[in-house]
Amino acid sequence: MIVTPSTGEAMEAPSLEPAQVNEHAQDHHQQYASLSAHTTDHDSWLQVGLLLVTGFNCGYILSFSNLMLVPLGWTWGIICLSLVGLYTAYANWLLAAFHFINGHRFIRYRDIMGYLFGRKMYYITWVFQFFTLLLGNMGFILLGGRALKEINSEFSETPLRLQYYIGMTGAAYFTFSYLIPTMSATRSWLGVSTVLTFTFIGLLLMVVIKDGKSDKNKNYDLKGSKVGQAFGALGAVSATIVCNTAGLLLEIQSTLRKPAVKNMRKALGLQYTVGLIVYYGVTVAGYWAYGSDVSEYLPEELSGPKWVKVFINSSVFLQSIISQHIFVAPIHETLDTKFLKLEESMNSATNLKRRLLLRASLFAMNTFMTAAFPFMGDFVNFFGSFTLIPLTFVFPSLIFLKVKGKTARIETRVWHCFNVVVFLLLAVAATTAAVRLIIDNTRTYSFFADT
Repeated sequence: MIVTPSTGEAMEAPSLEPAQVNEHAQDHHQQYASLSAHTTDHDSWLQVGLLLVTGFNCGYILSFSNLMLVPLGWTWGIICLSLVGLYTAYANWLLAAFHFINGHRFIRYRDIMGYLFGRKMYYITWVFQFFTLLLGNMGFILLGGRALKEINSEFSETPLRLQYYIGMTGAAYFTFSYLIPTMSATRSWLGVSTVLTFTFIGLLLMVVIKDGKSDKNKNYDLKGSKVGQAFGALGAVSATIVCNTAGLLLEIQSTLRKPAVKNMRKALGLQYTVGLIVYYGVTVAGYWAYGSDVSEYLPEELSGPKWVKVFINSSVFLQSIISQHIFVAPIHETLDTKFLKLEESMNSATNLKRRLLLRASLFAMNTFMTAAFPFMGDFVNFFGSFTLIPLTFVFPSLIFLKVKGKTARIETRVWHCFNVVVFLLLAVAATTAAVRLIIDNTRTYSFFADT
């Protein structure tokens, strides 16, 4: 098993004190620097970069035309995409520098928040992260289920209920997570994921552009009342944040070999250039081709031969098996570190049995919840507003003010204070909009709805 804390690369990190770390600081750090059952200090920046590019170009992007541009329209939609993309890139770039503080390496977001702000912030961050990752995984399960149902619909006029496909998807995700237990272990699958990603997106764009050219009567008008449009706009902002970040940068960064800060920023550069161009391209193309009537699941709109739809949906399903693992791996790491025997190999007989129980329990719970609440927009908007806004925009500025506030220039301190206040207000407003959407959907749909 590999231990996580590393005291190398201290020169990359801002320091709380210029003096050498004293014994009290060492003891305080130990509260937030436990062992890990998963691999750290191992991966190249290119591996992590591909992980991010393929992870963020997963099946989720097929819902973003509907969730991000339909509520905003062209002008405000493009402004939102641009600003949120730039801001999330900046926030993650900033956070990457705090992987090391005072010579200590922090491999978990909650560890650094606990180290700087105490146990209360440790648990708040823990809840926000795990809530995000669990809801995100439910969204993945739903996407996989919808892809399978779309395949079945091409061969049968009476496909099975969505819940059957959700169950199949949950079983596939469980199997992969059991056989490929860590984030670093996905390295051998990244080539497959990359081919699947760019193949299905390339084919999808060809069909979408053909459909857009053939439809001369597209409608881009905003729908609903002014109040409804305002709430929809807040939901679109949340969805755009989900499109760009996941709130687990430090956990991903922990897998990188030295120099971890420089390598993480290289990987982020790949995500926010190649990755962003692709998932924004699909979002814009889908809205351009089908207008404000674009489906919540883009392949439902596609014309063309049967094999095209089958291939796209099959690729989406297979790619999601790999990409979902990235975003649920921190939960696996926490459970494995807590319940596996760290002195034994990850694949020892005892740890294999325990891992089987842990993975089965997690995916059984999440698959059941997804089957009961199959509402795509709710997943995206709620965890984008309630948890991702603080994790992405508020907490990095709080960290900067704590670590560098005494030595930073006044305008820099004002800038980060501004970020904290504005994004806390945005989180409250966007969460209110997401709750309203959930209430509306519970009135429209029943439990275990066949959407």
